[in-house]
Amino acid sequence: MGRGWAGWLMLLAVLLAACTGSEPGTTESPTATRAPSPDATATATDTATTAAPTGEETPSPTQTAAGGGTLVVAISSDPGGLNPAITTSGGTHTASELLYNGLVDLGPDLEPIPELAESWDVEEEGALYRFHLRDDVTWHDGEPFTSADVKYSFEEVLLQLHSRTQASVGPSLESIETPDEQTVEFRFSQPYAPLLQQLNVTEAPIIPRHIYEGTDPLENPANNEPVGTGPFRFVSYTPDAEIVLERNPDYFEEGLPHLDEVIMRVIPDEGSQVLAFEAGEVGWLWGVPGPDQERLAADPTVEFLQTPVNPGGANCIMTVSFNLERPIMADLRVRQAIAHALNRDQFLERVLFGQGQVAAAPISSGIPWAHAEGLDMPANDPAEAERLLDEAGWQREGDGTRTAAGVEGVDDGTPLAFTFVHFPTFSAYGELLRAQLREVGMDVTLVPLEPPVFAEQVFTARDFDTNIISYCNATDPEIGVRRMYHSSNIGEVPFSNAAAYRNDEVDRLFDEAQRTIDLEQRGALYRQIQEIAVAELPYFWIVETVGTRAYRSSCSDFQPSGHFAKTASCEQ
Repeated sequence: MGRGWAGWLMLLAVLLAACTGSEPGTTESPTATRAPSPDATATATDTATTAAPTGEETPSPTQTAAGGGTLVVAISSDPGGLNPAITTSGGTHTASELLYNGLVDLGPDLEPIPELAESWDVEEEGALYRFHLRDDVTWHDGEPFTSADVKYSFEEVLLQLHSRTQASVGPSLESIETPDEQTVEFRFSQPYAPLLQQLNVTEAPIIPRHIYEGTDPLENPANNEPVGTGPFRFVSYTPDAEIVLERNPDYFEEGLPHLDEVIMRVIPDEGSQVLAFEAGEVGWLWGVPGPDQERLAADPTVEFLQTPVNPGGANCIMTVSFNLERPIMADLRVRQAIAHALNRDQFLERVLFGQGQVAAAPISSGIPWAHAEGLDMPANDPAEAERLLDEAGWQREGDGTRTAAGVEGVDDGTPLAFTFVHFPTFSAYGELLRAQLREVGMDVTLVPLEPPVFAEQVFTARDFDTNIISYCNATDPEIGVRRMYHSSNIGEVPFSNAAAYRNDEVDRLFDEAQRTIDLEQRGALYRQIQEIAVAELPYFWIVETVGTRAYRSSCSDFQPSGHFAKTASCEQ
């Protein structure tokens, strides 16, 4: 074991601990907090220990004691499927992560802890990881879980279809070997530092080989009738209505879960979710609109949990993507004009009601060693936006929509009009963006699409001009950022390089950062990447978000992750 690698791991542990709980209103561990004010901002070692993890009438959402009952959860949209290995869509992961496991989980300070793997060894300065799997895990259909499931899940699914895993692990991974049914080895072409941070149920859910092998993982019927190893197992899925899960009596973590049943009920409108919560029809809200927080805060039976960790990923930035393959968006001056026309403080105030912060760089401040400070981000300056559009050949008469006059690839007289594609739950972003861009002569058509349709239209058909995506940066840029910028990630994998951005120097810097062990040196490389990204604007970064969960005080021990209900219990 090289001294540099050990030193890097020690520093990583410290930095990971610093990534949580530092902002006002957040918590360091998944325990109950009193209601936040409406203006709240939103160790790895060579060898892991083998410590066991801890851990027709409408039902009442909190009709439970420590050993049973039902929790009703509001979700914003139909997930379109329940296989989190084939997508990074937050809607799919929110609805399905309770059904699955990863090799490891991440603890309260984002440290890797055992899950399907009870221990692991890191050798050859991080080029070889050997995982020792539990021998008491079965799939929900009774089949034993083995190393073959891990190998299949990575080689045939995650490395092909999960955008963050494909972009990060894929380029450096040489092989996955299974010496026996309880051992799996990942060998990399060079030391690969972030692996233990990307093996949880969000980044690398393991699916059953005996059900998926020989099929198209995107079309397998098990996507809608899933079989996992998780704390809850599948009962039923009624599209656009509800998903019913029941307690897994054979779950490998002794004594868990406590709840008998979790029902995920589709309620698209946030206001309707809050009303259902107040009426006692729902017991858990993934998000609470800012205007409702003050009222709920006055209710002594309501608890809040604020966290940057979501089922779809951590440290998320609401990001506008420009389709660089479209003539209008290919002009840097137009992208710069859009950036200058947007008042991001208003997004923070009017959409998030002060929960979170305006993005100051392309990489989240939740990854402090990689987050670049002092970048020359485009400031809100409508006059500069107008000047840039004039220079680019977009003429304006009066207060109307601009038209083309000598714009390359665009017929003269064509209006400066384009689409903005978004999830229905992000409609407030679209309305505000359209209003702000109208002021400088741009005509924006909002196109709300459910997540599965959005993914098809943006990443397969590439039928969009602009969009907004909650790009989750995770705990290392290698996991959640590389996929957005590296040219090898242009393609049909959802939530990868939406802009179709190509820059050889950016590719080179990402590749160098991937094989660099020293954290300070990696941070310097990521700063160079961010400087180029801010200069070229393939994306524009609006706000860093935090999640505000709400639940009843009769319940406790929720977690902020996709396994939010694994340890939960409620009093009657």
